[in-house]
Amino acid sequence: MTDLSIDARLLAPDNDRHGSNAKVIITAVAALILGAVALSAAISWRHGLLLLLGGALGLTLYHALFGFTSAWRVFIVAGRGAGLRAQMVMLAIAVALFFPALAHGTLFGEHVHGEYGAVGIGMLTGAFLFGLGMQLGGGCASGTLYTAGGGNTRMLVTLAAFIAGSTIGALHLPWWSAQPNIGAVSLIDTLGWMPALALCLVVMALVYLVTVRIEMRMHGELEPGARTVRRGWRRLMQGPWPLLAGAVALAIGNFATLYLAGRPWGITSAFALWGSKILMSFDPIVASWPYWQGARAASLQQSVFYDATSVMDFGIMLGALLAAGLAGKFNPTWRVSASSLLAAVVGGLLLGYGARLAYGCNIGAYFSGIASGSLHGWCWFVAAFIGNMLGTRLRPLFGLAVERIPVRQAKA
Repeated sequence: MTDLSIDARLLAPDNDRHGSNAKVIITAVAALILGAVALSAAISWRHGLLLLLGGALGLTLYHALFGFTSAWRVFIVAGRGAGLRAQMVMLAIAVALFFPALAHGTLFGEHVHGEYGAVGIGMLTGAFLFGLGMQLGGGCASGTLYTAGGGNTRMLVTLAAFIAGSTIGALHLPWWSAQPNIGAVSLIDTLGWMPALALCLVVMALVYLVTVRIEMRMHGELEPGARTVRRGWRRLMQGPWPLLAGAVALAIGNFATLYLAGRPWGITSAFALWGSKILMSFDPIVASWPYWQGARAASLQQSVFYDATSVMDFGIMLGALLAAGLAGKFNPTWRVSASSLLAAVVGGLLLGYGARLAYGCNIGAYFSGIASGSLHGWCWFVAAFIGNMLGTRLRPLFGLAVERIPVRQAKA
């Protein structure tokens, strides 16, 4: 198996009916449209558009099979780097769009700010745990949402554990934040946005070229793109999309989020909110946690629909549901082994806990952190990648597959 994005088996390719699921499509479209209208009327037009933007991102993630978990695992064990290269393209576009706007502090007349996190023991530990959880849980933050929304029932278990882990992480975050750290470092503020942009582009180019060199050395050639019989509008609607198309769409989608929400795309802060609100219904002491003091206090008392991150997360799941319906792949099943479910629980807890310690996930810390010019985004990448290396070695203990290099492909 050489899938270069999130594990394609989670999207049930064997159940492709070469058509579409009409009821699923109608449900997803109706929920997105009616939800956007309701949010616009009750809260703001921005919330309505954020739901639709989340839907577009979810559809993109599904159709492009754009993930991080399998992309990193395939590179670790098989030296195939198309997924990593697509991520570098996505990041390059993002920094080119973000840095000028963040340096000026406004985008089309609206105040905007980046996502920054303190670089230290807590952040690095969290990123490592998140990387470990990626391989056991079967997905990252965006991957968990879009595969769950697309009908994968195992990932619903991962999502539930993800929410629980995020809640525990919110409780423990003050202690981890007090551990040694150098604080948040903005490359834009430190170097100026143009030198910072040049530096980031050079690093991204180096990562891109290193993956090419390693893949050529191991295989003698770069792996060709996935073949598809679909063309034109049918491919656009049903997928699969090229990885690079997904990279471009996600970078633009994050830039749109910056304008609509005033800050970059994030995912996992909503999980801590959902878990804390559930727990608070049983024990009001949750509201006294240090994590929920100050600016966060209001969100714990308001409806989750006031939280822009929650709205986008709902949109991602609906967008993935729509994509699965269009592709004819929405066919939920609970035929999952006990060991796989155990891995989903353990992985989900690590994902949630790690995300809170690391100031975000593969989207909020890695993608949006680097797009913001935050040093913690690059540190997150390194620590999480190391966690993925360990997680890949642990997968067989839970009966989870690991890609292997066919002997005939290895370079002599």
